Amino acid sequence: MSDNFKPRGRHLIAGEWVEGSQSFQSDPVSGEPQTFALGTAADIDRAAKAAEDAFWVFGSSSRENRAAFLDAIADAIEARGAAITAIGTRESGLPAGRLEGERGRTTGQLRLFASHIRDGAYLDKRHDLAMPDRKPAPRPEIKLVQRPIGPVGVFGASNFPLAFSTAGGDTASALAAGCPVVVKGHPGHPGTAEIVAEAILEAIEKTGQHPGTFSLVQSNTNEAGEALVRHPLIKAIGFTGSLGGGRALFDIANSREEPIPFFGELGSVNPVFVLPEAAKARGETIARDWAASLTMGVGQFCTNPGIIVVPDAIAEGFERHAAEALGAVQAQPMLSKGIADAFRRGSARIAGSNAVRQAHAADGNGREAAPALFVTDGDTFLDNPELGEEVFGPLGIMVRAAGPEQMLAIAHGLRGQLTTTLQLDSGDTDLAKQLVPVLERKSGRILANGYPTGVEVADAMMHGGPYPASTNVSTTSVGTLAIRRFLRPVAYQNLPADLLPQDLA
Repeated sequence: MSDNFKPRGRHLIAGEWVEGSQSFQSDPVSGEPQTFALGTAADIDRAAKAAEDAFWVFGSSSRENRAAFLDAIADAIEARGAAITAIGTRESGLPAGRLEGERGRTTGQLRLFASHIRDGAYLDKRHDLAMPDRKPAPRPEIKLVQRPIGPVGVFGASNFPLAFSTAGGDTASALAAGCPVVVKGHPGHPGTAEIVAEAILEAIEKTGQHPGTFSLVQSNTNEAGEALVRHPLIKAIGFTGSLGGGRALFDIANSREEPIPFFGELGSVNPVFVLPEAAKARGETIARDWAASLTMGVGQFCTNPGIIVVPDAIAEGFERHAAEALGAVQAQPMLSKGIADAFRRGSARIAGSNAVRQAHAADGNGREAAPALFVTDGDTFLDNPELGEEVFGPLGIMVRAAGPEQMLAIAHGLRGQLTTTLQLDSGDTDLAKQLVPVLERKSGRILANGYPTGVEVADAMMHGGPYPASTNVSTTSVGTLAIRRFLRPVAYQNLPADLLPQDLA
């Protein structure tokens, strides 16, 4: 397929490309802005009703049917690979190699969920045989299986135009579960959203799905997003975004007449703890590798390691090496002007605090940003909890810990995180044994001698954590366990076989 994709600028609702009564302009890093339909509450209502209509067919469809659908979506995305990369780079400023890798991750997780539901273990089937002769009372036959929750609303993410957006992990896991999806596209990459929606429509038609199984509503205002969360036919929400925006939508989801689960990923600074023996043996290497992780993708990853805790004894050298590494990083475009402006405001907030000293600063103009490094001591960090708030972008805070006891105090004082990391050598085992139980309470994933940027899509992955990392501590948005968000257990007591779901019959 040609890479010269020209967006229609329309919503995709129940198999039709729908014009809007109003429109908005995209804001690409390069190329001319494009005009897109501006979604309204009425558009969301039409999409949600179509999703509800589809649920009565799609929700009871076979696992093989849904698996074939997911595979077909992956095929259709791959067929548009060059075009997706071309429009994605224009809109987001992300390099072609990054988008090609993200496209592979997107199609890979679609196929992973296809394989997962074919296997069927996720259904967690249970069967208690009847005991008619049990005394003092007989026991009925009870069967239990996981069933789809209903239509799901998904918000596209700014920092992953493919893997966390239109056909990303939330959509893939919801469709795998048997839940139709309504996506509210992210205004930072509406053309990318549209071409992926086109691929999903092709898969719908190829595999004979109900047209309401998937819809995309574009918008750059709050109306469509709020309407999606409020709509009574939507039974769950998948969201990746800012703490402020996510919390507002979370509150709406919980204030509905029928509250619904809001699976939001909101904010994390992903602290790295450099333990004493590792610091002595390879402090310079850790400093430079941390700087590389911090600035990867202009720091626009939810797993960006924004805080690093180092022993005070090696802090001066560590700071010097980190600052040198950051100084070699040039300003680069961020995903949107709004994100770049927010990064500068966050940097200015930290820089204006008496609690830190700025060790490295590089200016960025307009949509571009360059890394910043701040330094503080452990006592000051503990006394100023605002230093632990996420600044989305390449901003790092180095905390000089006076000793192991203070490292433990810092760990205890953390808010919820997606990840925490230990840099350790064999001589650090005793301290690590004290830290790990604390970090288990604070994060969803604990790493040793690595960096959190880069999240493997696999059965054992946990990409979530205590609030504000996510709004549900027990769920993940990456890996096969993500399907559990969109399922609920249903028990069937003494039902004849021909009335049971086909997964139990």
